[in-house]
Amino acid sequence: MNLLPLLDELRTIARNGLTYAQNEYDRQRYERLLELTSQEYADYLDLPAGLVKERLQAELGYITPKVGADAAIFDEEGRILLHLRADDQRWCLPCGWLEPNESPQEAVVRETWEETGLRVRPVELVGVFTRRADPGGGLFSMVAVCFLCEMTGGELTLSHEGLDLRYWPLDEVPLWHGNHAVYAQAAHTLWQKRMRQSGHS
Repeated sequence: MNLLPLLDELRTIARNGLTYAQNEYDRQRYERLLELTSQEYADYLDLPAGLVKERLQAELGYITPKVGADAAIFDEEGRILLHLRADDQRWCLPCGWLEPNESPQEAVVRETWEETGLRVRPVELVGVFTRRADPGGGLFSMVAVCFLCEMTGGELTLSHEGLDLRYWPLDEVPLWHGNHAVYAQAAHTLWQKRMRQSGHS
């Protein structure tokens, strides 16, 4: 049984409750809920419960899903540029979290530059995708905003965050990170449509 969606929701209820509670009794209940959730996360991650609780308390305000931006970049043969992550050794699109006061378009340009050394321009929105908490995808829910991008400059350069960078045919990628196979397939469908419209076979 996958408990991560439940823990993610309980964490959110506890943190939002502590942010908006109007009396001490409610605060105590939400504090206890956060302690229980922290302990379950700690058992799952094999970390000290106190450390987990400290991390869960670090976010301010109303708790919402994290938002990431992903870049789909294809070569002339329709192969997609992928980044072999150093953390889980799986292949993903160039991607990253939005910074405060940063738009998804700005984030995808910045992250692509940081991870690949390429300058890109977002040309079309591929889609907005929801990833629920799951052992294979991540410990918390998130929203991914994926853009079809075209290169405008730079030189392919591996960053400290990755082990490899290469263009892949979609059906040959050995191991995908999270939901990136879904993003890549949607982006490839859009890329093919744009190629047909521009007169390419």
